[in-house]
This record gives sequence, C-alpha cells and structure tokens, in this order.
Amino acid sequence: MIDGKSILVIGGTGYFGQNFVRFILRYYSPKKVIIYSRDEHKQFLMREELIEYDNVLRFFIGNIRDEDRLRRAMKGVDYVIHAAALKRVASCEYNPIEAVKTNVFGAMNVLNASIDAGVKKVVALSTDKSVNPVNMYGGTKLVSDKLFIYGNSYSGEDGPCFSIVRFGNIADSRGAVIPYFLKLINQGKKELPITDYRMTRFWCSIDQGIELVIKAMMCSHGGEIFVTKSPSFKITELAKALLPDCQMRESGIRDGEKIHETMISNEDADRTYEYPDCYVVYPNGEWWKKEMILKGGIKVDEDFEYISATNEAWIGIEEIREQIENSSIKEEIE
Repeated sequence: MIDGKSILVIGGTGYFGQNFVRFILRYYSPKKVIIYSRDEHKQFLMREELIEYDNVLRFFIGNIRDEDRLRRAMKGVDYVIHAAALKRVASCEYNPIEAVKTNVFGAMNVLNASIDAGVKKVVALSTDKSVNPVNMYGGTKLVSDKLFIYGNSYSGEDGPCFSIVRFGNIADSRGAVIPYFLKLINQGKKELPITDYRMTRFWCSIDQGIELVIKAMMCSHGGEIFVTKSPSFKITELAKALLPDCQMRESGIRDGEKIHETMISNEDADRTYEYPDCYVVYPNGEWWKKEMILKGGIKVDEDFEYISATNEAWIGIEEIREQIENSSIKEEIE
C-alpha cells in the first residue's frame, strides 16, 4: 500500500514525524515522501541524516495555518499523515488563541486541502487529552478530531477517507516525563518532583504509535478512531526505576493536568470494538454503514472505559527499567 505511493507528513520534523519517515524509508519503497514543517533547521539536519534517500524526500517549509501552501504540498499526494499541533499544555493555556489557530483552523486547512487535492486517505494524530478535556490543548484536539471524523460526510464517495489515531504521550519523546527525570538525574539531583503520588499513565512506545498509524492507513474506511493498547504505570514507580534511592517531592497537579489518562470514555463504549492490538471507536454519522466495521473485532461491554488507573495491563519497576535500557532515551539525553 505504501510502496510506490506519495506520502505527505505534516509536522514531519517533530519527534513522531521523523521516526515515522525513517520507518517507512527502512521498510517500504515509497515513490515520494514530503516533509512539511515550519522548522528550517530541523529540515536541514533531517536531510543531512537521510541523504541516501534524497531522491525520494522532498522538504516543504510551511505552516498548517497556510491553506494555499498545504494545497501546493498535496499535489499528487496519495496519503497524508497529520502530526502537527501545538502540544504543550502550559503553552496552550497561556496562548489559547494560538492553540485554536493551529490545532483547529490548521486542521480545517488540512481537511479542505486534502479534499481539493483528491488524496486517498488522511490519518490525523490525536491524544488522550482530547477525551473529556480539562485543558486548552485537549479542547482544541477534541474539535480537530470531530472535524476529521465528520469530514467524511462531505468528502464524497471518491474523496479522501479521514481517520484518527489516538495514543498517550510517547514514552521516549522530548517533553515527556522520562526525559525530564533523566535530565534531573544527569544534573546530580537526588530528589524527583511528583505532581501527585496517585498519578498513572499509559506506556506507549514510538514503534507502537507508528504501527497504529500504518494500520489506520491500510484498514480505515473513514471516521474511525484507532486507540493503541498500552500498559499502565505509576509515576512513583517510574521514578524508582530511574533512580532507585531517589527521594520524591509531591509538587501538586499543574493547571490542566489529569491524575489519570483516559483513552476511551464510557460514552463511546456503545461504538467501540476490541481487536488484538487496539481498540476502534466507530462513528455514528448517517454516512457510516455497519458493514464498514473491521472484521475480527469484539464489541466491548456497555460500561467499558479505557483509563490508565483501571487498565488490566501494567508494567512495574523492573519492566520500566528494561524498556528504557532498550530505547534511545538515555542516549538522546546524554
């Protein structure tokens, strides 16, 4: 499906975008991969690193707020991966209008440009924070998700298929808690700040995220939300895994932060099916047909919800330590 196709990665110089591009270049033979982002310096570094693929890669400087530039970038494109957003909770709280311009208006631009360009499929990355949102980032991503899901209602039978992929924070991404703790440890700190001792999170690796996006590219009919299956962990046990004799200081929950992550709310249970590697939440629009439900799924119970605190799968201190040792997190921090 990817071989011989043209793929546009919006936000292609971000952490997910770069790893996704490396993955498809390593395991597939795309005709063309277009990197679309605002960061000229990151594009330069990425081009230098992937110089052997220079005949395949194209680099577009552009902002998702610029619909005309998106249309130009999408010319002749088969598949679009939308991974661009303002994501820092604190930044979005302080700059709410900017979050709306990028995460909502930018999503509208991607949707409209995709329809006008006649691309085949668009996969948009979402976040656990869009479920019952309590912060500006989550609120804008909820609107973005709705735009892409119901964009299928007016893309037409021959228009693009829009779907969503939802996962929590990528464990080894910059800005996540693990790199932050490691940075403090490398500075010689013996005490790690814990916002709330009860806090839990889902553990999602970059490979899980990439595999789910590819699954959505291959299997989606339009309107689905693909949710990765991930184990949960306690923030206190993460601290002990990184620094066994560490002291912990409860610093208090920050503005817009949740104690637990929610991937699927109870309100979506009646439209959710479980598969071996993921859950899929299906839409309920008039354009949706039940025969579009992917085979092999089992409908979840009516009281189902997918929350890090009540997850069936967990990883403890030793497993967390092993996961970190097998990743590139330490190398990037050091």
